[in-house]
Amino acid sequence: MGKEESFSLVLSITQEAPLTGFPVWLKYVPGISFRTDNEPFKRAMQGFTEKIVNLMKSENLFESQGGPIILSQIENEYGAQSKLLGAAGHNYMTWAAKMAVEMGTGVPWVMCKEEDAPDPVINSCNGFYCDAFTPNQPYKPTIWTEAWSGWFTEFGGPIHQRPVQDLAFAAARFIQKGGSFINYYMYHGGTNFGRSAGGPFITTSYDYDAPIDEYGLIRQPKYGHLKELHRAIKMCERALVSADPIVTSLGGFQQAHVYSSESGDCAAFLSNYDTKSAARVLFNNMHYNLPPWSISVLPDCRNVVFNTAKLNDNLLVPPFQVGVQTSQMEMLPANAEMFSWESYFEDISSLDDSSTFTTQGLLEQINVTRDASDYLWYITSVDIGSSESFLHGGELPTLIVQSTGHALHIFINGQLSGSAFGTREARRFMYTGKVNLRAGRNKIALLSVAVGLPNVGGHYETWNTGILGPVALHGLDQGKWDLSWQKWTYQVGLRGEAMNLVSPNGISSVEWMQSSLAVQRQQPLMWHKAYFNAPEGDEPLALDMEGMGKGQIWINGQSVGRYWTAYAKGDCNGCNYVGGYRPTKCQLGCGQPTQRWYHVPRSWLKPTQNFLVVFEELGGNPSRISLVKRSVTSVCAEVAEYHPTIKNWHIESYGKPEEFHSPKVHLRCSPGHAISSIKFASFGTPLGTCGSYQQGPCHSPTSYDILEKKCVGKQRCAVTISNSNFGVDPCPNVLKRLSVEAICSPTTSTTMQPNWRG
Repeated sequence: MGKEESFSLVLSITQEAPLTGFPVWLKYVPGISFRTDNEPFKRAMQGFTEKIVNLMKSENLFESQGGPIILSQIENEYGAQSKLLGAAGHNYMTWAAKMAVEMGTGVPWVMCKEEDAPDPVINSCNGFYCDAFTPNQPYKPTIWTEAWSGWFTEFGGPIHQRPVQDLAFAAARFIQKGGSFINYYMYHGGTNFGRSAGGPFITTSYDYDAPIDEYGLIRQPKYGHLKELHRAIKMCERALVSADPIVTSLGGFQQAHVYSSESGDCAAFLSNYDTKSAARVLFNNMHYNLPPWSISVLPDCRNVVFNTAKLNDNLLVPPFQVGVQTSQMEMLPANAEMFSWESYFEDISSLDDSSTFTTQGLLEQINVTRDASDYLWYITSVDIGSSESFLHGGELPTLIVQSTGHALHIFINGQLSGSAFGTREARRFMYTGKVNLRAGRNKIALLSVAVGLPNVGGHYETWNTGILGPVALHGLDQGKWDLSWQKWTYQVGLRGEAMNLVSPNGISSVEWMQSSLAVQRQQPLMWHKAYFNAPEGDEPLALDMEGMGKGQIWINGQSVGRYWTAYAKGDCNGCNYVGGYRPTKCQLGCGQPTQRWYHVPRSWLKPTQNFLVVFEELGGNPSRISLVKRSVTSVCAEVAEYHPTIKNWHIESYGKPEEFHSPKVHLRCSPGHAISSIKFASFGTPLGTCGSYQQGPCHSPTSYDILEKKCVGKQRCAVTISNSNFGVDPCPNVLKRLSVEAICSPTTSTTMQPNWRG
């Protein structure tokens, strides 16, 4: 592997994470208390740490062994919790640090968000910005262990997008102030398969708006812009490691951070912190244009090779777009037919006595299920006298159920009476609804549903899930009837789970019906199954669940995860990169299902007869489920004719007698795809953004011909931006740019033309 392709890893052994958390059995260790000076917990933590470290050592993965792991992390964002716990928190933290160091990994250990991390452990920063962070000792490096590239998604919430201009600005601001190391969280998004998503209420998707998305596809322009940023920083390396910066003011909101060495190396970062206005600053007797909320990188203290906001048209007005490719992703039909949908109703009228137990009062859900299932039945009965007023034209009684989380379905005499749901911010909720009871015995069955285990917060092992009451009937002739302390029968999980309906080996144990009949009845608690063949190609796959409600998915016996097409609530009124980022900014998808598509790894599939099972809690139509391919359908690029380039920096910096290198626009489709057509091309003063470009007042009529000639039929191409390449100058004395949108389509190696640059 070449030098530029080498990589390093950070081993993180953490006790809190936004994905999952601890295994549920840990909370039942006698005498345990999580993340404090508690011997049972420390024994478990040390055993886990030793296990992971020894696994790494056995494969020679630490840098001290010649491997790629250069840092190890113990604990995670514990500082605030440590302060709350006082001496017990401090003692636990210092114990954890000492225990980790004694593992002898040969690489440094870090603790993030831990101001008093003891030597030799290095305290580090996590956050959207870390330029204000300094380590607790001057001899420790300044490390940013989690540069948040986006934010996680919760069911019922919007998608969070962090503009790459702001992320690059944050990273450059950290480096210009002396930062030593940046680790992006996340750089590659992922999927919480099975029931691994925690939170609770975290979605199955953990895409995080990362530079490489959940499906492994490059997200542009985020990936390309960060790549160019770090190329520019790498060019400053000799100066950056030689001295601390000298900071000078260039205006009210503008600064220069200058690094220089005794050998003559010089690098500068020119910053504009103004969130409203661009600035023209004077530095080293030269003028520089700085867009708002941006930093320019000058590896020789003279020539700009990168700006975090990328001023394309040299006009000090928004939008300031980056000069790298933008990719348009779409979910396209995979043309994989779902064969013969069949359904089975989860029968709640009869219970398997071998799997139930009865006791007085209401029990906490996780204590009963031990996380063997998301589902727990709470079942009781009430006897209603025939003289009750509501049976003779009066108002129906009201059932009130207080739940500690996370979702609840109410069944009265086998019929769904209502549902209620909590949220990540408000796990606890109260169901209130009229119930249609009859004279005689009535069966009340409450299906409590967990949506992930808690994984962050003080002593979250003590947090409750499920129905702890009160449960009461109101509006009877006797007044309120509190059901909380009467006898309740409990059943862990669903009958379909117990019969292993998710496996092809378990489907023969029940009688299935045609799904068209089940859909007409709109029954809740339905199991649906179908078969499908794997589609051709190598594009990532997903299931489109738009026609369904809430439940879980399995393919060939493996759990894809929880699905829930809850509609997103938020503020999706546009996005501006300037100003401090927070999750409430730049939201997408309001009024749409929070997660519609669910990642299906191709490695799970067989060529034919793949077995799909869906358990639906609410209703839905399985015939609307489809398999889709995630594809880059179009790529855009927009670059000005005097766009800064590294080649020109080398020329100007070292005085080589070479001609100016015109910048190029680069277009690249995904592997297995090629540019099939040019949707838009204009060399001149085009308007708009990717997906909505328009010709401006100045336009070269040869634009389409040049792009089609040099790009169509190729997976990638590069086109020089110059008057000579496009014939005559379409508008002399005007700064021009080239804006392009190209369509990508599947192709084969036999039809793809060689890549060509010109």
